[in-house]
Amino acid sequence: MRVFLIVLDSMGIGEMPDAAAYGDAGSNTLGTIRRSEKFSTPHLRRLGLFSIDGVAPLKEEEPLTGAFARLGESSKGKDTTTGHWEMMGIISPKAMPTYPEGFPPEILAELERKWGRGILCNRPYSGTQVIRDYGEEHLRTGKLIVYTSADSVLQIAAHEDLIPVEELYEYCRTAREVMQGEHGVGRIIARPFTGKAPDFARTSRRHDFSLLPPRPTALDALKAAGKDVIAVGKINDIFAGQGVTEAIPTSGNDDGMRVTLDIARHRDFDGLCFVNLVDFDMLYGHRNDISGYAAALSSFDRQLRELLPLLSGEDLLMITADHGCDPGTDSTDHSREYVPLLLFGERVKPGVNLGTRETFADIGKTVLDALGVQNDQPGVSLWERVRR
Repeated sequence: MRVFLIVLDSMGIGEMPDAAAYGDAGSNTLGTIRRSEKFSTPHLRRLGLFSIDGVAPLKEEEPLTGAFARLGESSKGKDTTTGHWEMMGIISPKAMPTYPEGFPPEILAELERKWGRGILCNRPYSGTQVIRDYGEEHLRTGKLIVYTSADSVLQIAAHEDLIPVEELYEYCRTAREVMQGEHGVGRIIARPFTGKAPDFARTSRRHDFSLLPPRPTALDALKAAGKDVIAVGKINDIFAGQGVTEAIPTSGNDDGMRVTLDIARHRDFDGLCFVNLVDFDMLYGHRNDISGYAAALSSFDRQLRELLPLLSGEDLLMITADHGCDPGTDSTDHSREYVPLLLFGERVKPGVNLGTRETFADIGKTVLDALGVQNDQPGVSLWERVRR
């Protein structure tokens, strides 16, 4: 049996009850982008996106082809790692550390000692702006640009002409060793860039160095049962390779869907194809680009039109998100939102409203159940409620 799980990175569907505690009262990523004239998602609509609890319905009604649910996040936090880990059974009672004032002096001193290089910036910063503001000084001094965001990340930017990408990755691995325990950020991110001032540009050779999951996930259970676990996009990085049998890096949404469509057409695997489409978050949510986000989701909907006919027999498609990132707010950070879950396949009863679920972990539990893998993972399987 083939299961495709596609994560629309940051496509939240409305504030959670505790959103105000995260500074996200009123956030609604889908609610913002659906008002754009570039928004057109007929296939997501038919799968049930606008029939989910709390989502304002569309005026036009037509028969639904999928089952659907609204998922709340049980973990503390609103970042990529926490969201994906919860999908696969890791519920985090404590948010990963963030650094709104920059990293403490003792951390900087340890990094500089181990790297043999100085550090620039050390503040929360836009990734595109930080290379404009510090790129020339970086090239002149050889110091590394270190910055963070509202998420639990330490990011290192370096020009490829000065520091080859593999060397940058080594600096990230060293930082990963340093950033443990109370300073165990979710991800160390390599951010290579090229070009000349003022037109520096980030390249596609970003790489994430994640914390190891603290215990086995649903991916480990699948792998142990002899199932395929194909990680497309940054999924392999998010789980630090644990439980993954094959990793396929991608350069964005279109490349991710190209890979997914190719797998659907040509590969008869048995297990999970786990896909992350990062552009919604990286290119549009964080940049408050409403029309760009709407156009990207509309483009995904057209690619979905290609994918659906390739699913047959035992195949199961699941579409979800890991958090919100409302481009219509003053903030450029992630938002604490509910996320959608859409299920489709010949064996899925259409039009089933699964209501509001307590945890993203229901996703991994459902995948394991559908694939017949015995497990003790948290969450509630939805498979028996939707299967025909």
